[in-house]
Amino acid sequence: MPRSIDRRVPRARQLRQNPTDAERKLWQHLRALPDSAHFRRQATIGPYFADFACHTHRLVIEVDGGQHAESTNDATRTAYLEASGYRVLRFWNHDVLGNIDGVLETIIGALRVAPPTPDPSPPQERGEGNGRDAGR
Repeated sequence: MPRSIDRRVPRARQLRQNPTDAERKLWQHLRALPDSAHFRRQATIGPYFADFACHTHRLVIEVDGGQHAESTNDATRTAYLEASGYRVLRFWNHDVLGNIDGVLETIIGALRVAPPTPDPSPPQERGEGNGRDAGR
């Protein structure tokens, strides 16, 4: 059976081919992180494109310009990503361009924290002697 075509792929490719200066600079540094922190550029998560996503650590990084200052779309996107089990870090373009060391320190700190569990949390396994069968 042929694989269905993901209509988001051409847009993701276009976004990867035309990064902002801040995205380009951050990508150079993210690529140098250990393999356990493998990031993808313009990763599709549900209906959204994440600037950078590390699926292993459930971490999304968004690099925003001034047009995002009062965006309600960003709040909706963040809520969706968090409900999908991702943590979202947002940085302004000028922070990436002017303070890349501070941005990387924040990202590395986030990578050291265990990823969130999806809601609702999976049920806990019952140990011996617990539950309905106890004492039988």
